[in-house]
Amino acid sequence: MYTITKEFHFSASHQLKGLPEDHQCARLHGHNYIVEIEMRANTLNTHGFVRDYLDLAPLKRYIDDTLDHRHLNEVLGDDGVTAEQLAKHFFDWCKVRWPEVSAARVSETPKTWAEYRE
Repeated sequence: MYTITKEFHFSASHQLKGLPEDHQCARLHGHNYIVEIEMRANTLNTHGFVRDYLDLAPLKRYIDDTLDHRHLNEVLGDDGVTAEQLAKHFFDWCKVRWPEVSAARVSETPKTWAEYRE
């Protein structure tokens, strides 16, 4: 099995509603997000790739145009802004376009990651 990963970055704010008032994530705050998309294949294509990294340009455009420097609650709704939910959002968005997608990971801080895979 061959595996490749590509990393993307964006900055955005969010607020996790429904948490206790004294929970730090209940307040409006922001992160410098890192998104990793993993792709897998049993065989390589005719160019020796799982998938050409250049094919992932639409994801970069989506992130830049839709999510970067935005308030995620306004873009994705209040029920879609945790790192876990973002990982699934990115997985679903990519899987429709590229069947090789096997996982999506989202980091909000240098020490935390959330991952979604089927």
